[in-house]
Formats: sequence, C-alpha cells, structure tokens
Amino acid sequence: MILTIFFVMLVMESATEKLCPLRASIDILEGEYFFLCYLESRQEHCQEESYTINWYKESAGKQQVIKETHRIVSQMNFLEFWPAELSDSGNYSVIHSNGQQNVTIQKWTLNVLERNKSSCFNENHLTTEIKSAGTGHSLKCSDLSVYENDSITWYKDCKNYEHETERELHFRALTVQNSGIYTCKILISHEGTIYHSTNTIKLVVEEDAPEAFTLEIVGRDEEIETEIGKEEIFNCTGSLGDYMQEDASLYWLINQTFPEQCTGIPENEPSICEEELKTLQLGNKFYITRLLRIKKVRDEDMHHNFTCMLQADETTQIKIVKLKKGKIQDLPVHVFTTGMVLALLFPFVAIAVVFVFVMFRVDFVLFYRNICRRDDTAGDGKEYDAFVSYLKDCVSPTEEEREFALKVLPTILEENFGYKLCIFERDVFPGGAFVDDIHSFIDKSRRLIIILSQNYVSDRAIYELESGLHKALVERKTKIILIEYMPISNYNFLPESLSLLPSKRVVKWKKDKSLPVNSRFWKNLRYLMPAKPIKTKTKGHCSNVDLGSEAAQLWTEGCDFNAIA
Repeated sequence: MILTIFFVMLVMESATEKLCPLRASIDILEGEYFFLCYLESRQEHCQEESYTINWYKESAGKQQVIKETHRIVSQMNFLEFWPAELSDSGNYSVIHSNGQQNVTIQKWTLNVLERNKSSCFNENHLTTEIKSAGTGHSLKCSDLSVYENDSITWYKDCKNYEHETERELHFRALTVQNSGIYTCKILISHEGTIYHSTNTIKLVVEEDAPEAFTLEIVGRDEEIETEIGKEEIFNCTGSLGDYMQEDASLYWLINQTFPEQCTGIPENEPSICEEELKTLQLGNKFYITRLLRIKKVRDEDMHHNFTCMLQADETTQIKIVKLKKGKIQDLPVHVFTTGMVLALLFPFVAIAVVFVFVMFRVDFVLFYRNICRRDDTAGDGKEYDAFVSYLKDCVSPTEEEREFALKVLPTILEENFGYKLCIFERDVFPGGAFVDDIHSFIDKSRRLIIILSQNYVSDRAIYELESGLHKALVERKTKIILIEYMPISNYNFLPESLSLLPSKRVVKWKKDKSLPVNSRFWKNLRYLMPAKPIKTKTKGHCSNVDLGSEAAQLWTEGCDFNAIA
C-alpha cells in the first residue's frame, strides 16, 4: 500500500511540470475529466514546516473554500473534476496559509462550454494547424492524465481513424486529403467508472504556401441559424504567416461599435462581450485569436452585423457574420389532425398491448421457443430435465397422487414434449446408497418438480425437499417447480425457506380441467421447464442404481421402495 501511494506521488510530481495549465483563462467541455494544478516551483516562498493548502472558488464576489465531493477532489497540488459541469465555471485560486498570513499561489478563470450533442467536438474548443502538402507532421493529443495506461482513440470528422491508439498521429507526407478535424479521446478509469477528455485539432493542408495573412470565423458560415435565448460563441482567428507582427490587432465590432470586455465572472458577464486577444505559435506559423460571446441571443441581435477585423502590416481583412432564426414550418392541418389522433390513441394501444402480453405471456414465450427451436439444455452438463419428488408413504399411500406422478406427468412431458424425467420409483433399482443417490440425481437435474400435498412433508420425503432447496437457494444450480396437486389453504407445514421461492413458480392442478395437453396447467409447467425443441422421446430412466439395505428390505416386504425418499 505504501509503495502504491509513493508511486502515484512520483507520477503526479513528474507530470505536474508538464501538464499544469499556465493560462489565466481556460475553456473546457462539460462532462469531461479536467484538473487544475500549480507548479511546485511556485510554492518555494512557503517552506514553513506547517502550512495548509486550500482551493477557493469566487461566488457572489466572495472567495469560498471548495469542499470535496465524490466529483470534485483535491489532492496534493491538484484539483480534479470527475467530471466538469457547467456550474463549475468561475474564478479559482489556490492559497497557502501558515496561520499568520495567506499567500495566493495562482489564479484561473474556468469556462465550462456546453457540449455539442450533434457532434463529437465543440467548434469553439479546437485549435487550427495549417500545413503545406508534402511535409511531414504529427498531431499531438494533449495529455490530460498523469497515468500511462489510459486508452486513447483518434477520430477524423467524428469517425474512428484507422484504429490509432498512440498519443501522436504521424503523417510522413501530408496531402490535401489529410485535411479534416481530428479528435483524440482519452479514457480514464477512476474509482470503477470510466471518464474521458478530448482534444480537437483542425488540420488544414494546402497545396501552396498559405497567404501572409488570413482571417477565419472558425467553423461558421456567413449566416448562422440560431434561436432566441441560445448561447453563441464566435471564434475569430487570424494567421500572420512565418513571423509575428508586433502591430497586429484583431477585434470585434457590432454595427461599427466595440463590444464590452468579458469579466470572467458568469453572473456579472455582459450580454455580449469579447475576450482578451490571444497569440499562439504552431510550428513556424503565428496566429492571433479572439472570442465573441453572446450570452443569450435576443431578437434585436438578428439585425446586427458581427464583424471581425484583422489589421497587420498596413493591411486590413474583415469577416462578417449574421444571425437568423432557424426555419420553423407550420404543420399542415391534416398532419396535425393525424398526429393528435395518434397521440390520443397511442396510450390506449400501449395499454392494450401490455395487457395482452401480460395475459398471454406464457403463450408468447412458448411460441417463441417453438419458432426459434431454442434449446437451453445444450452443453450445460445436466442429464435430466427434472427430478420428480412426491409423497411415497407406505403407511398412507395416496394412489391418485402416485398415479399422477408415475403415469400422467411422464406421459405428457416425455412422450409429447420430449423432456427427460428422473422418477425414483420408476427408474432406480434397489441396492445402492440412498442418500448419495438422491443428492446425485437432483444435482444432475435442471429442475426439481415437487408434487405438493398436505401430507408431502413427512420423514421419508423431507430429504428430497431439503436437498432441492439447498440447490435452488444456496448453490443456485437447480430451480424448483411446485405442483399444488391438492388445494392447500395453509402452507405452515412447509419449511420456512420455501417461502423465499417466487410465487410464479407454483402450478395448480385442477383435475379434469387440467388433463388436456393444451390446458393452461401444461402450458404453465412447460413455461417453467427449460426450453428445448419439441420432439417425442422414450422415458427418461435414471441410471441403473442400487438402493441400500433399507430399501431392499422394503422391496422384499412388498412395500413401495420409494417410501424412504
């Protein structure tokens, strides 16, 4: 245990220098694993022997200590989200305290973006890489996990890409066909649950060298269909070529008016605002980018021109986007009427279907077994479909019940439906070890059929019942079917453990009404028996087994030797 903790600490310590986000403002997707962390070098001024580390989130202008939950966990210099939710957006900070003074180590503004349910990526959460055809290149999956055994899958345009599972996607010589949106998905296991994080890269492969300056509203057309009250984010990115232009500027205009600056505090955010200008270098290319956020689209926004303007090296480029309402078509009268009628009829039809299925559930199951010729007995190692247990008492014989067990039951199940029964009195020869034989036969049977009557539980029958209950309730190897041969008003004479069996496993015999092969009794009994193709067959016959001396003595005295069962 100590070695495991030490190993995790080493891994997290080595990963901190590589993975800790240094940006003050961070965009992440909802539903994904993410963590904040600070570099160990930032706490060199806090080397007192005793100090505490607390994570804070700003709420209503006040900093509040973050309380750990099953979803938000802080350990060492990490604050982990399992996973991030939209409500996690806000300002975060980590503070060291030695009891006398508090030292703020680092601050972040976290923006949790809503996931695009119709796509595997979010258009506002991707990076763009522009490359020339014929050159070699590698796409790197941002490592959001400190563990080495995480599963990685690459997608191109939301389709699995050549079963790639490495952290880098290599291209020896790029072609225009390699252009596309690539997403790597990292699966991370945490406390028995699989979480994921994604990284999306837009790869643009050009035949010729790109222009010195280009401007693009990432993933957007000139006209964007939207809805009132919906959030919209425009990502304007300008390419500056092979060197950084010091005088380059990129900004948004709304009808020739500058928007307000975003504050990073969701509750105080203007309805429309632009974020700070960001610069980045990918390979030998330089880019600047700025986001415009519309908190909730209003009706008047449909009449605005949203203009992104890039100025660099005495040149100006602009991109204009407009919002328009999505098309909403009125339904024709006949379609609306038909829909209303179907909507009203559907609950009644559904109830009728459920009622029919419940009433004729057994018939449907038997029909399905017959059509598909389903066989649950193949390869299960069992020899018999059922072991039949009934009252076998020498003193008070029940001839009618005995005839049912020895004649009626095997005639229908064996000769009509092809089941193989093991009936002790019919199939076992005297001379063996009785207790071992009973246990062996039940163990080889898929079901234990108990023909139940008021006199069933006697000293001679109790062993079969107890052995079967042990197989059903403890070992779960054999299922029990109770046939209520005679009406029973009080079940107190039965073992208490028998009450644990579901009531649906009890079948009631109703004399002449139950005799026909297609009666409800035989259908219910076949429903509880293992599924197997219907075919007639000879009697089951248990293996030739000799009963012990007690059974031999009863046999010679003319008594039913099954009485000892």
